[in-house]
Amino acid sequence: MARTRSTLLALLAVGLVATAAVAQDATAPDATAPEGEPAAEAAAADAAPPPATATPAPKSLFELLDLVEQGLEVEKEENLRREQAFARSQADQTRILAEARATLTSKEALSQQYEDTYNTNEGGIGELEARLSEQLGQLGELFGVVRQVATDTSGQIWDSLTSSQLDPRKDLLDRLGRSKELPSTEDLEQLWYELQREMTEQGQVVRYRAQVLTIGGQVEERDVIRAGPFSAVSRGRYLLWEPAEEKLRELTRQPPTKYVDTIEPFEAITSGYGVLAVDPSRGSLLSALTDTPSFQERIQQGGYVGYVIIVLGICAGLLGLWRWAAVSITSRKVAAQQKSDYANRGTPLGRVLAVFEDNREADYETLELKLDEVVLRESSKIQRFSWLVKTVSAVAPLLGLLGTVTGMIQTFRAIALVGAGDPEMMAGGISEALVTTMLGLTVAIPLVVLYDTLSNSARFVVDVLDEQSAGLIASRSERDRAGG
Repeated sequence: MARTRSTLLALLAVGLVATAAVAQDATAPDATAPEGEPAAEAAAADAAPPPATATPAPKSLFELLDLVEQGLEVEKEENLRREQAFARSQADQTRILAEARATLTSKEALSQQYEDTYNTNEGGIGELEARLSEQLGQLGELFGVVRQVATDTSGQIWDSLTSSQLDPRKDLLDRLGRSKELPSTEDLEQLWYELQREMTEQGQVVRYRAQVLTIGGQVEERDVIRAGPFSAVSRGRYLLWEPAEEKLRELTRQPPTKYVDTIEPFEAITSGYGVLAVDPSRGSLLSALTDTPSFQERIQQGGYVGYVIIVLGICAGLLGLWRWAAVSITSRKVAAQQKSDYANRGTPLGRVLAVFEDNREADYETLELKLDEVVLRESSKIQRFSWLVKTVSAVAPLLGLLGTVTGMIQTFRAIALVGAGDPEMMAGGISEALVTTMLGLTVAIPLVVLYDTLSNSARFVVDVLDEQSAGLIASRSERDRAGG
């Protein structure tokens, strides 16, 4: 009896565990289903009947046995369903794998076909290129020359003044220069036409309308005269061609007056020949002329030392010219007095003769002293202020040397601040050094010549006075000896 009771309790526990497992399996998702299960199978699984609701606890062993049998039946059905779903999924996966393998096989065959075609075409292209090179012969070199000529012509036309008048041609020439294909007959004819047109236009003087970029930044359409590829003028001013903007541009600063003065008469000519300053370098010389400082700018580069040199030079030069003119007039008066028998007290020689006439009765020594006095007085008047000219002629080079030193100090200061890599920062000091030296020499050389000329003129007059004075003294000495 006790053994039977133990057996029934064990069966009851097994039945309860089985029932719980069946209920859990019925509510939990299928863990054995493959990840790639088709959507139809998932829908079938979702459509399965819901698990039975929890039943009340059995009241007897027979009810427990019934529950166990029912759990076994449910578990058997669930396992069967899972087996069927797995079989269907395996079949679908096999079908998909077969289709993928078939696709791979077809694509590999197509790739092999394309590769064979590529190899065949590559070999054919090599044969055709060899045949083309053989058939071209010297034409290959000709087409190379065409590309070279197109490239060179494009660069020349890009910078040529004729581009301000003619239609754009650079695109065609650039395309021919960069092209690796054989040029067509039309391209060759167009290239020949552009070369011929450029040569023709370079030999003509043409008046036409063109856009001009003014100094103020405005774009105006003006009448422009182009003298070949050398110069372009408008409204009395020279113009430059700006390739980047494809417009003519007024110079911010015109060249010297002797070149600008030829523009207006040239613009007024309607036929025949005229005079115009042209730039054979196509703008380089014109730009260099505009960058050349004017006389006033040169003077300004000398700084304060340069102004001092100029002021001293002007003052000394005017003073020297005034004294030279005065000495020249005195020299002519002295020469006239030499030819006259009467003493003109308005001339140095006349005053010397007047002293002699006033002291005829004086003794020899007294007369000699009086004549020496008047000669010294007249010589001082003749030679006065000449020392200033001599002094400035000697000081001017020294001032130029001073300006050179100050300019070099400024240059070294700029080098210390920004280094030697910026020439513009050093240009001011170098300009001051050179300009002051130039001004010093420019002032000194004429003043030296002027001083020598003035000295020679004054010495001539003084020599005449000394000569006449010595003659008067000699004549008086002879008379005294004769009288004694």
